[in-house]
Amino acid sequence: MKNIPVVMILFGGSGDLAHRKLYPALFNLYEQGLIHDNFAVIGTARRPWSHEYLREQVSDAIHETHDTVDENELKAFASHFYYQSHDVTNVEHYEILKNLAQELDDRYSAQGNRLFYMAMAPRFFGTIATHINDQDLTGSGFNRIVVEKPFGHDLASAEELNKQITASFDENDIFRIDHYLGKEMVQNIMPMRFTNPMVQNIWCSKYIKNIQVTLAERLGVEARGGYYDTSGALRDMVQNHIFQIITLLAMPEPKDLSSASVHQAKQDLLKSLIIPTPDDVKKYFVCGQYLGSDTTFAYKQEPNVDPESTTETFVAGKVKFNEGPIAGVPIYFRTGKEFKEKKNRIDIVLKHINNPYGQAHSNNITIVIDPTSEIYFTINGKRIDQPGIRRENLTYEFSKAEMAKVPDGYERLLHDVFVNDSTNFTHWSELKRYWEFIDAVEDAWQKENEAGNPAIAQYLPYRMGPKEANTIFESPTEHWIYE
Repeated sequence: MKNIPVVMILFGGSGDLAHRKLYPALFNLYEQGLIHDNFAVIGTARRPWSHEYLREQVSDAIHETHDTVDENELKAFASHFYYQSHDVTNVEHYEILKNLAQELDDRYSAQGNRLFYMAMAPRFFGTIATHINDQDLTGSGFNRIVVEKPFGHDLASAEELNKQITASFDENDIFRIDHYLGKEMVQNIMPMRFTNPMVQNIWCSKYIKNIQVTLAERLGVEARGGYYDTSGALRDMVQNHIFQIITLLAMPEPKDLSSASVHQAKQDLLKSLIIPTPDDVKKYFVCGQYLGSDTTFAYKQEPNVDPESTTETFVAGKVKFNEGPIAGVPIYFRTGKEFKEKKNRIDIVLKHINNPYGQAHSNNITIVIDPTSEIYFTINGKRIDQPGIRRENLTYEFSKAEMAKVPDGYERLLHDVFVNDSTNFTHWSELKRYWEFIDAVEDAWQKENEAGNPAIAQYLPYRMGPKEANTIFESPTEHWIYE
């Protein structure tokens, strides 16, 4: 597709996400011709900006992310941006916004197509969705909405938000965005599983001992303390990023690569997701908070964090399914702040087999998502200068030239929104199941807190989280591969 006609209304046009990610992504899509002559973007926020000032901000964002820029091309791109100062709680402002959208639709021949992007604080999502409906902001062509995470704070709030959004938009037109699904190595999971016989044939409970997902962050909460203290690692990372990865790892093979078939395979899997009991949470889940050091604050000392907070900055746990190719195989996850390094990786640990050497290690398949992009197989080989077995890595990784071609996750996912491909977005039925799991864990922790037995562990910064996370495995022979 080329030159898709559309008026895009960006709620949060003055924000950090728009500046760092959305404007550069839109410029790349403009250069590729996906959007070009017949599009306009209305940036909205409370700040009293002008059209010209927004265009300056857009140009600055492009210069910050691109080594070289054709200035004439950039000027032409920025000319498609317009600003409307907007209070999302003021109904009259939606009337002004509707009139501007129609004016730009006529000017750019956008054919009544509307794309709404919620890049604001999540507490406003429901308000915006309600007023899109009651003030009739939708156009006469296609109408799509992109919603950033978090989609709700728990199942009840997610259901209410979904009700508000579906008053204006069909499920197929709602794009719940998770930028992890735009990452190159996450998108490589399905091709690796389904196009390689040597991988596909061992992707079952007969051969896989466990799977481990680690999303490790080097930094603390920094300026996000106010938001983070109402969320925590479980809601902030597990409910979306980690569960999306786990679903790709455990889903059955779809009948084809259409969005409908991929989501059907995911939904078939998630029906069998085992929701943990309070006893399961005690045995197989660990939450923690980072302590301070000579140069860093402890979590409870961070700005805008409650000094008595029990919000977790680390969580580890276990997921299992009753159906699918790896039914019954434990999938362990951990994520948190103040790890020893920033690294996102998946380790598929294969079962040991009897062999005449006796010293062979298990084979592993490791997918590194960030900061590099690589897949490597850990196998056994002969020692060169003495008897015995050594471990070898067979590595598949991108060259620098290939890495330069990899699009940013937001660019890839915005492209999919424009062409109406929802494969790499979250369907409501999937999200609902994730929240049922998260709520069960949160409820168990809350009961422990109310009983005066907070389950939260403390851990030193720049390590691998609390030592208690090493005790969540079903078998004493299991351990974290990445240490």
